[in-house]
Amino acid sequence: MFGNRNSGNGEYRNLPLHADSDSDSSDEGDFIQQQIRSQQQQLQHQDKGLEMLSQSADRLGQLSLNIHEELGFQNNMLDELDDELEKAEGNLTYVTKKTQELIKKSGGKRNCILIVCLSVLVIILLFLIINA
Repeated sequence: MFGNRNSGNGEYRNLPLHADSDSDSSDEGDFIQQQIRSQQQQLQHQDKGLEMLSQSADRLGQLSLNIHEELGFQNNMLDELDDELEKAEGNLTYVTKKTQELIKKSGGKRNCILIVCLSVLVIILLFLIINA
């Protein structure tokens, strides 16, 4: 009734009874103790792994908070830079308009070209005087 059937030959093997042999019960006790120790070691190993994973998650969480804070600072700096660039662009536009008006009042491009040509002539004359 409580036996194992051998590989298809129709014979049954009797299982050993616990009351019959003290060595079998001590072997079973040793086996159970070994299994318990093995499971405890596995649990300790898993606990260490989980602890390391928890520490890594904590570090990642702190790192992500630091990154978030840094991005906030940089966004503020970019907003300030954008405002300053808009002011500078407005000032540049104003100066450009005023310069164009001054050029028109002073005779236009003809006078600017004349000033540039005279400046080049002065440089050439200075060069000839120095080398003479």
